[in-house]
Formats: sequence, structure tokens, C-alpha cells
Amino acid sequence: MDSNQIKVLIAMSIYMAAVICIGLAFAKRASQSSENYFLGGRSLGPWVTAMSAEASDMSGWLLMGLPGVAYWCGIADAAWTAIGLAVGTYINWLIVSKRLRRYSIKADNSVTLPEFFSNRYHENKKVIMTISAVFILIFFTVYAASCLVTCGKLFSTLFGAPYIPMMILGALFVLVYTILGGFLAESASDFMQAIVMFVALICIVVVGTVSAGGISSVIENVKDIPGFLEMFGMAAPVTEGGVQQVSNGVPLFGAPESYSFINICSTLAWGLGYFGMPQVLLRFMAIRSERELTSSRRIATVWVVISLSVAVFIGVVGRSLFPTALTTSSEAENIFIILSTNLLPALLAGFIMAGILAATISSSDSYLLIAASAFSKNLFQGLFKKDASDKQVMLVSRITLLLITLAAIVIALDENSVIFTLVSFAWAGFGATFGPFVLFSLFWKRINRNGAIAGMVGGGFMVFFWNLVVRPIGGAFDIYELLPAFIFSSLCIIVVSLLTAPPSDAIKREFEEVRAGK
Repeated sequence: MDSNQIKVLIAMSIYMAAVICIGLAFAKRASQSSENYFLGGRSLGPWVTAMSAEASDMSGWLLMGLPGVAYWCGIADAAWTAIGLAVGTYINWLIVSKRLRRYSIKADNSVTLPEFFSNRYHENKKVIMTISAVFILIFFTVYAASCLVTCGKLFSTLFGAPYIPMMILGALFVLVYTILGGFLAESASDFMQAIVMFVALICIVVVGTVSAGGISSVIENVKDIPGFLEMFGMAAPVTEGGVQQVSNGVPLFGAPESYSFINICSTLAWGLGYFGMPQVLLRFMAIRSERELTSSRRIATVWVVISLSVAVFIGVVGRSLFPTALTTSSEAENIFIILSTNLLPALLAGFIMAGILAATISSSDSYLLIAASAFSKNLFQGLFKKDASDKQVMLVSRITLLLITLAAIVIALDENSVIFTLVSFAWAGFGATFGPFVLFSLFWKRINRNGAIAGMVGGGFMVFFWNLVVRPIGGAFDIYELLPAFIFSSLCIIVVSLLTAPPSDAIKREFEEVRAGK
């Protein structure tokens, strides 16, 4: 390890120590009760609510996955995805946040999403709770794996160490940190990490643009790549065995591919995922006052719009400055690291690299904690041992954290995994399984328990079916699985609810009270 690598390691160690201190600071309070551990006692302020929600949502793909897509094939795919996410963020905060916060309290002060879903329909047999908890376990394990891939790529690229040991090291750090502090530590550190991510993005885009000679020079350097700067076209790297070919120091591109209306709808559909994202929805439930959600919405929207725009442009800057440095789609996700380590002093680069670590930690701790709560609170206490004490629930939660982490490590063993691909699948899973379910539960009085179950199962099933069976057909069927699965889930809810008995008068009365703001 040379002196520059040591400086980077020192800077990142300082950051990691700060995160651990936050975990220790909240450990005692978090352990007082399962409500504190899983929801922070509904005590979050507007800034922490907004910033922690977005930091936990964006994950390492914001600094690696999204710039990597822009670097590899131009701005169209990345930009339309960013637009969909920005619009989805705003609408979710606008129409879902207040109603969910109010309804979760009305529904027996629900602490977890599966618990809210079950209480919303006055379940005796906890079928909705069980199905939702199982889906959360499945998709969050995949999500956690994407974060571990980010850790592995980061440490491996920075220090020249083997990928697998570095990935496991990152997993252990995240596991210990999450076990210590629970939701409060997670939210407080996510607030800090959102700031670190934002500063890192701005710093790299400014330094990179200046190094390239300004925005005009950046554009000049990439404008001759066919389709690279088009919103309705896409660059097509010439590859052999997945590796882009280079001739006389110039990366080779073929004729640009068209970016059709179907492609645009497919990428804009990312915005639909927000309605079903547990890590975001929990923040709505955890804020201390419903009135403060308006401020949170503005903060979150501004942060998201700026961060996504900068992340896309970083990919463009990277292709301008280092056109042949990364020759596979998987390697392209390291462009943020390449820019940092080549353009900044080692110590400062280390702190900027902490931005990637921040993005990864802020997401993986959320994923692990929510998945653990789904099992310990909803399955263990909700089904198997209804008289379980808070201490028993906390113990089972921490054991579950370990098991989920082990499963995520197994998924993340392949260092050629593309972070963007892993995230997109898990995002579709949550968006289709819970998105329509959440919206109809909050805004349609006629939805019943049967329709809710049909919507969840139908949406979750369609994500797998479309991704594995339909989408590989190509052509008009090459649509991001979230869109068809979201539509199918919505149809299942409507049709099954209308064909079966309406909800009870008690459920309808509760719905009207929530709608009236009581």
C-alpha cells in the first residue's frame, strides 16, 4: 500500500469512526423498546426525515450506478431514469406522506409497514402481514447485496485488494453498525451521509469540469460519440466479449441505437417505485408531526433533483476526461472513483470516497433493519410467538440481521455484478408489490382484504415473470418490469375487490376518519 492509499484509508477510517460513534450514541435509547429500535419513537424532525429518506433510498448506485450508465452509453438512459425518480419523489411526498403518517397511527399505532397493512384491514389471521414480510425479506436481501457489491468494488479499486474479502469487510462494518443503533442511529447518520453524498457529487463535478477546461470542453470532447448526448438515442460501444474496443487511444462506438417511446416509458416508470419503497415510507411514519412533512417534501425534492442531475453529468465528464479507462459496463460504475483518485489530493479523495461509503451505508442499514423487523416483529412476534417480549423481539431481530447479511454476501460474490441491474430488480419488486397496494389502501375506500392480497401477490409475481420470461423476448416486450407489474397489480386490486364482499363498516369508518384528518 503506497502513501496515497494510506491517506485515503485514513480519511475513510475517520468517517467510519464517526458513523460508529453515532451508532453508540443511540444504542441505549434504541434498545429501550422495539418501537424505538424500528421507528425511533416517531421523533424525527423535518430535515432528518427528508435527508435520511433520500440517502437511504439512493444508495451507492447514485454515485456509481447512475454515472456508470451515463459513461457507458450516454445520457438518455440515465437522464430519463433521473427524471422519473425526481417526479416520483415529489408526488410521493405530496400525496402519500401525510395520509400514511396519519393512517399508521389510526391503525393501532403501527410500527412497521407489514403491521400497518395488517391493521389497516383488521386482520385476525395475519395473511397480509406474512406475505408483505416475506416479500420485504426477499427484495431487501437483493438490495443489500447491491450495497455489498458497491463496498467490494470501492475498496478493491482503491486499494488493489481482492474483491471478495473487501466486500465481506464492508458487510461486517454495516452489520455491526446496524445492530448497535437501530432506526434512530440509522436516520441520524443518514442525515450526515446525505450531506456527505451531496458535497461529494458537487466537488467531483466541479473539479472534473474545471480539469476538462469547462462545460464547453466537456461537451466538445463527447459530442462526436454517436448518440451520446441525445435524449432520443443511445451510444452503442463496440464490444468483443463485453469489452469495449479501442483504436489508437479512441474508444470505438457503432451507430447509435434509437431510444423509443417504450424506452422512455420504461425508464420514467422508475418513479412509480417510490410508492412502495419501505425505507422511504417508514420516514413518513416516523416524523414527529404531520405538519412538518411539507418542509420535508421541499428539502427532499431539491436534494434529489440536484443530486441526480449532477450524477448523470459526472458520467459525461468521466467519458470526456478518461475515455478509455473503463471498458466494460461493470467497470464503468467506477468512474466516480477514477475521477476522485486522479483529480484530488489523496487525503481529500479519501473523504470524497466516503461519499460512496455514505451512500452504501445509508441504504444497506435501512434495508437490513427493515428486513429484520419484517421477520422479528411481524413473523416471529406476529405469528409464531405472540407473547414474545421486547427483548426477545430485539434478539431475534439481531440474529435475523446476521442471516440476511450472510445471504446478501452470497448474492454479492460475483464481482462482475452490475449495481444498477441489482438495484433495478429490487426497486421493481418493491414498487409493484407495495406501490399500488399503498396507494389504494390510502385513497380507495372500496379496497378489501382480498384485493390487497391479490395486488401484492400479483405484482410480486409479475416482476419475476416479466424479468425472466417476457422481457428477454425483446422488441416491444423489452419494458422495465416495474411498469407492467405495477399495472397488473392495480388491476388485480380493482377486479378482486369489486368481485368480493366490501370491507366492513368499521374499516370504512376508520378510512373516513383518516381522510377527514381525525
